[in-house]
Amino acid sequence: MPTGDPSATHARPTAADAAAAATAPGPRRTWRAYLALTKPRIIELLLVTTVPTMILAAEGWPGTWLVLATLVGGAFAAGSANAFNMYLDRDIDRVMNRTKQRPLVTGELTGRQAVVFASTLGSVSIAWFGLLVNLASAVLTVAAILFYVVLYTMILKRRTSQNIVWGGVAGCMPVLIGWSAVTGTVGWPPLLLFFVVFFWTPPHYWPLSMKFRQDYARAGVPMLPVVVDDVRVARQILVYASVMVACTLALVPLSALGWVFAVVAAAAGAWFLGSCVRLLRRALQPERGKLAAMKVFHGSISYLTIVFAAVALDPLLPL
Repeated sequence: MPTGDPSATHARPTAADAAAAATAPGPRRTWRAYLALTKPRIIELLLVTTVPTMILAAEGWPGTWLVLATLVGGAFAAGSANAFNMYLDRDIDRVMNRTKQRPLVTGELTGRQAVVFASTLGSVSIAWFGLLVNLASAVLTVAAILFYVVLYTMILKRRTSQNIVWGGVAGCMPVLIGWSAVTGTVGWPPLLLFFVVFFWTPPHYWPLSMKFRQDYARAGVPMLPVVVDDVRVARQILVYASVMVACTLALVPLSALGWVFAVVAAAAGAWFLGSCVRLLRRALQPERGKLAAMKVFHGSISYLTIVFAAVALDPLLPL
């Protein structure tokens, strides 16, 4: 006959309880999961294009407060779009090695939590721009979120090999938002910068897709490297990269950018085009060695950073 408090046996934690407690996400882990939803590395890349565009629009430093307000609003907007993207693509992420550790796949966050988080970030970003920056930047922010979530993620990504080309429009929007934050309008210089990023996106993303071709094929996503051979992909990369470099050079006569930018843009363009040519040669002649597509991917990040650093530096130089 049991003695003592009959509820004591039931209160004692079992081995299963201990295991659940050990694996339950703590506040720090949950915070990290929410941060992962925003894809912070992508946000960093987007914001790299924003500040230089603002400097060009102001033909000098546009003011610390305005820069900070634009960066915070832009980070919220990009985080919202990325979180919606991760929610909508959670079925794809489960079968891709590159993405199977994302928080909606591991169960660290639920779909409901992701949608509430994404909606909150998006609403805050739009209100932030509207109240603290200007109406033009708020309208462009709405367009950027809709392009990425609806046009790219919901409509194009699973239906066409040109998904990243047109879906990449969302990644071009920070230059328009940055320019409009300073001027309240959009002109030729930001449109050219828009096209620089637009034509940069395929040479940036397709090499990554070449590396993870099997992942995308298994997930049923028709990225260009999944549906055509390496030679055709490499040729397309070179074409887009060539037009991208042409757009950077067109900025010299059509904006306030001078010879410093022209020299840097020409040198960076020649270097990046050289890497695209090497990719094509390796695709045409596999005996030359591995395709090394990721060199072009990483090179594209360096190229964009260098070009936009020159956009920021040129107006600040007393030349």
